[in-house]
This record gives sequence, C-alpha cells and structure tokens, in this order.
Amino acid sequence: MRFRGKSIRRKIVALLLVPLVSLTAIWVFATVLTGREASRLFAVSTTTEKVGYPVEDAIRGIQQERRQSLVYLADPRAAGALDALRRTRTATDKAASEIRRNARDSDLRDSLDQDDNDGLTAVLDALGGVEALRTSVDQRTVSRAQALDLYNHLVDPGYELLAKLDAVDSVEMDKQYRALVNVARARELVSREDALLGSALVAGRLTRAEIRAVSDLEAQREAVYDISLPQLPDGESERFERFWTNATTAPLRAAERAVVATEPGDMPRGVTARGWDTAAGSVLDELGTLDEQANDRYQDRVRPVAMEVILKVALGGVLGLVAVLVSLFLSVRIGRGLIRDLRQLRLDAHEASGVRLPSVMRRLSAGEQVDVETEVPRLEYEKNEIGEVGQALNTLQRAAVEAAVKQAELRAGVSEVFVNLARRSQVLLHKQLTLLDTMERRTEDTDELADLFRLDHLTTRMRRHAEGLVILSGAAPSRQWRKPVQLMDIVRAAVAEVEDYERIEVRRLPRVAVTGPAVADLTHLVAELLENATVFSPPHTAVQVLGERVANGFTLEIHDRGLGMAPEALLDANLRLAETPEFELSDTDRLGLFVVSRLAQRQNVRVSLQPSPYGGTTAVVFIPDALLTDDVPDTNGIGFRLDRPRPPKEKDGADGRTAAAVQLPGLPVPVLDGPVELEAPVDLDALAGFPDALDEDDGEHGGLFLPRHP
Repeated sequence: MRFRGKSIRRKIVALLLVPLVSLTAIWVFATVLTGREASRLFAVSTTTEKVGYPVEDAIRGIQQERRQSLVYLADPRAAGALDALRRTRTATDKAASEIRRNARDSDLRDSLDQDDNDGLTAVLDALGGVEALRTSVDQRTVSRAQALDLYNHLVDPGYELLAKLDAVDSVEMDKQYRALVNVARARELVSREDALLGSALVAGRLTRAEIRAVSDLEAQREAVYDISLPQLPDGESERFERFWTNATTAPLRAAERAVVATEPGDMPRGVTARGWDTAAGSVLDELGTLDEQANDRYQDRVRPVAMEVILKVALGGVLGLVAVLVSLFLSVRIGRGLIRDLRQLRLDAHEASGVRLPSVMRRLSAGEQVDVETEVPRLEYEKNEIGEVGQALNTLQRAAVEAAVKQAELRAGVSEVFVNLARRSQVLLHKQLTLLDTMERRTEDTDELADLFRLDHLTTRMRRHAEGLVILSGAAPSRQWRKPVQLMDIVRAAVAEVEDYERIEVRRLPRVAVTGPAVADLTHLVAELLENATVFSPPHTAVQVLGERVANGFTLEIHDRGLGMAPEALLDANLRLAETPEFELSDTDRLGLFVVSRLAQRQNVRVSLQPSPYGGTTAVVFIPDALLTDDVPDTNGIGFRLDRPRPPKEKDGADGRTAAAVQLPGLPVPVLDGPVELEAPVDLDALAGFPDALDEDDGEHGGLFLPRHP
C-alpha cells in the first residue's frame, strides 16, 4: 500500500484506522469464540432434551421389555406374562419413535459432533433390530441367555451415546456427568440381574452359568460404584452409599448371597420369584429416583457454570464493543484535532506566502513604509510538534519580511545613488554643452566646427543615458515643459539623441502637439526606441518613422530592417513593456526596455513590438488623446530650431542626396514632404535636466530647445 502523494487527511485516517480495525477484528474474534461457547451450551440443552431424555426412556423401556421377555421364555403360560410383555413393548416403541423423529431434524444433526452423530446412528441401528429379536422371542427360537445378551446389545449403544454427549466446558462438571452416566449403568447391571434371576426363579432352576452371571453382575456393580461415586460431590456419593446399606436393599443383597451359595440345578434357599420381584422392583425404583434426583442436582450445579459462561460472553462482547467505540471516538477526536491543526498551519502558510508577503512586497515596491510587527503578527500555536512548526513559520515569515524590507531599503539606497550620480553627471554635461555652445559660436574653422558638433552630439547622448539612470531609480526626470510642443519637433529631438541619426528617415507627421508635461518623457521614449532600431539593424539600412491620427489618439511607428526577433523574445519584450516589472540590478541587458516601460507607464502610453513587413521589427507607440492637443505652437517661436551652423557636406554619389548648405544661426529648417535628413545634432541644451527648464516666461527658455543668443 502506497500513500505517497496522498493528502495528510488520508494518511492520518489510515494511521488511525489500522489499530482500530485490528482492535475490531480481535473483538469480533473473541466474541465469536465466547459466543460459540454460549451457543454450545444452548446446543447441549437441546441435545439433552431431544436425545438424552428419549434415549433414557428407551433404555428404561428396553430394560422392562428384556425382563418380561426372559420371564415369557421361562414360562409362556405364566399368568399375565404375555400382557406384561406387550405393554413393555409399547413403551419401548413409543420412546424409539421419538428418537427416530428427533434424529430426522437436520438442525439437531448439525449441532452434534461426529462422535455424537455416530452414537445416535448406533442407537438407531440397535433399535432397528428389536423387531427381529421380538419375533425370535415370540417364536421361542432363542434361549433366555441368548435373549438376555441380545437385549443387552440394544441397551449398550444408548449408554455409550449418553457418555459421549457434551456437557459444559468445565472439567469438574464433565467428570461429574460421566460419573452419573456410570451410576446409571450400575442400575442397568441391577436390571440385568433382575431379568436373569427373575426368569430363572420362574423356570424353577439355576444353572452354573446363571449363578456365575449373578455373581459377576454384583461384582461389576460394586466396581462401578467404587469408581464413580468418589467423582461425585460428597452428598451425592453418601446418598448412594446409604441406599446400599439401608433396609430397602437388604432383601436384594440377601437374595444375591443365597444365589451365590446355591448349587447348580437347585433353587436358592429362602428366595422365591415373588419375593425377588418385590425386592428387585423396589431397588430399581429407588435407584431410578436417586438417579433422577442426582441429575436434577447436577443441573442445579451446572446452571451457575452455564450462566457464568453466558455472562462472560455478554460481558466480553459488551466490554469489547465499548472498547471499540471508545477507540473510535478517541481516534476520530485525535485525528480531527491533528487535521484541524495541520489545516490551520497550511492556511497560515498559504496566507503568508500568497497574501501577506506579496502584499508587503507590493507596498515596498511602491515605496511605502512597512512595520514588521504590524504586517507579520506572531501566531499562537499549541506546545507540540505542530506548534513548533508553526513557530518556525512565524520565524520564517518575519525573516522573509525583514529581508524584503532590507532589500527595499537597499534598493532605495541604490536608487538614490543612481539619482545622485545622474544629477551630478547632468550638471557637468550641462556645463559641457554650454562650453561647447560657446566654442561653436566662436570658431570659424569648418573642420574644428565639425569636431565640436560631434562632441556636442556625444554629450547629448550622455545626457540621455544619465537621465535613464534617474528613470530606472524611480524618480522623475528634471526636464519638463508647460506649453505644448509639436510632435514633429519631439520626434526630431529624439532623432538628435541617437548615434546613427543620419540613418533615420522621418515622414511628415500630421500637425499635432503634445501637452507640456509629457514632452520630456515622450522624447526620451522615442529616442530609446530609435536607438534600438539603429543598433539592431544593418548599418546600410534606414530606420523609418511615420505616424497617423487614430480614433483615440496618435500612433507612431518605427520600422527597422534588421533580423527581427524570435517569437519567444518578442513575447518576453512585450510582457516587459506591458507589465512594467520591477528593475533588477542583475538584469542589465534590457535597460532600454525598462526605461521605455517606465516612461510609458507614467504617461499612460502603450508601446508594443511587432514583426516588421521589411523583415525587422516595428515599434508601435500609441499616444492617447489625453496627451494630445490641437493648439499647435508656432514653430518659429518655440519649435524645432537649428541653432548651430552646420559644416558643409559633400554630395553623396551613392544615393544622390545633397546636404544643406551651412546655415546661419537662427534660421529654421524647412519642412519636407519626404524624409528629413539630420546631418548635425540638434541643440538640446534645454533638455539638460534642470528645474529652470520649467520657467518658460523669462524669455530664455521659450521652446523645446534654448534659442540662440544673437
């Protein structure tokens, strides 16, 4: 039997069920054994009533029939001999018919063991031969000695059956029962002596064999009494001893002595047939009464023993049943207690792992303060092994929450370090851009101006990366605007923050503006996507930017012609963009996705990656209507400006496109219907990340980019 993988309830039930079933089996086994003994007592009573008593009656009838048969054989003409013989035969037949009727009862046969069944069969066989014996007697074809022997053979199976019948399961009671059966056989010896001597007296002569037979029967009777009486209680043996010494048995004993002293062929002196009949009949009647009284007293002695056995059976069954019920009650109670404690422990563990700890982690991620004592109360358990597991769960919960709090504090500290380093870098980069701006205005050398522009572009990208650290730390970047800015200008500003800006083609976008608070975040978001598009596409391919107005906002699409992304990688990237996971310091190969996801979440912008029709990847940016406005500002006033002169660029014979001539400071770039080429970085000084960028009313920060001083 295997319980691996089963529930704890089933295991506990199985654990408690095994001893309970064993106890029940033992109780059933003991009850069956004791019940069998009780049922055997009832079976003994039934057997005695249906077998024992009828057999005794049959023996008494055969004894009378035997005496009358021998008297009839001695003198058929004796007065009343034939009538007496017929009466005894009727009594014998009545008892035999009752035995045969009871023997046909299958239930009675089943209640008898093999020895008893064999003894009953022997009695029935003997009774079956009585008719032949009677015929021989009637026809006088048998002698008195032969008839006596044949009748004796009819009686012997009866006593053998009575001796085999089971009594109570008590050695003392069984010994007394056997002794009473032998005492009854002593009466049978007297009955044989009566039949033999009574018929001889009627015949008028005693043979040597008859004299010897009387002597032997007397000796056998004495031997039977000597053996059996000591096994009976003292009162019983004394009764029989007094009987054989009182005046009732004196004529019988005197006649026996006279017969033994008689010579063969003579008659015993002083013994007549009438006198013998009176003496023997009186003794037989008294012995029969003594036997019956002894049997009654034996039943009185047996009854308490039988009741004791029945009481033991009932007491054992009841006590066993009570023990089973108590065991069942205790097993159920203990099992339910264990299951209840384990279920509570499981619920506490599930609540800790599935509810409390995730809630604490979410609150810590949101920057809330968490009190360990409040969030992880100490649960009370009983002082046992399960309680020790519960206390370990308490310790584990507190350790987990404390570790989470410390991790949040560490993360907050790291974020503060990011912000501090980024702010410091932004200050230096702003100063560097200011210095570069001054140098660009002062120089007239075209080559030197080109180098300054490249250095300016690198500084602008460094400023974006520094701002990315601020975003990853969870803080808001410093660049903010109050007034709307054209979406076209935002895209151009984002292009200017990319290393390979020359590969980016921006299609004309509809005239729409973005609200001021979203300008900085949207610029950074688009720049990150453009950076990814240029990095993960071949250098000779272009990155296209196009957009259109849709029902609930504006959709901006960025197409590259790279190798694209595998379905698993694309799904993972979209999940990161949609779910905005917590930034992990160990995950540094997807910083751009973290930054885009954070910016999109803050402005409620949706960003998704899709396979590009050109074989690469398309980034789709959905800007909701809440961030758009039709109040488009004047481009010449606050829009996109090229505030730095560009170095001249030679005609590119590969694609036939010609760079614009060097423009003077302050001149706007013309808006083209086709792709716009950005041949030099845009002035992004206003995006340096300082709070003064919010001040749009001082005349110095009136647009997306700082205006050039004359």
